[in-house]
Amino acid sequence: MALSSLLLIPTLLRQLPPAAKLAVLTADSRHCGEDMLGVEDPVERARIVVGGIEGGKYLEDAMKRPLPPPDVDALQTDVMACVARVHAAHPDVAAILCECTAFPLVAPLMRRATKLPVYDVTNLSRLMMASIA
Repeated sequence: MALSSLLLIPTLLRQLPPAAKLAVLTADSRHCGEDMLGVEDPVERARIVVGGIEGGKYLEDAMKRPLPPPDVDALQTDVMACVARVHAAHPDVAAILCECTAFPLVAPLMRRATKLPVYDVTNLSRLMMASIA
């Protein structure tokens, strides 16, 4: 069983050129520490940049109880702002990995806007299902 798209990090790093970086996007980057990335080599670890949507409306709503219906517009706004921040700070990002399970909703938008490959838990799920005879 695979529970996190972060399991894709080593594979994605191997697919990218050595100088390229992988952006890991998460709901709250303050809670996505190096120990969660599964990369021991400091050179490889330096190729991973983490961005989050903390401070945005979507995450604020997601913390409310009872949980309100998802605001896809807020999700798009917050995620695309995060993508812009990460790209501005790291123009050598060559792929995006979404850690948050809500982000697949806006993955097509990220692909169109960035022209980069975007991976998420749905890719991991498809790989897992494809491995079963």
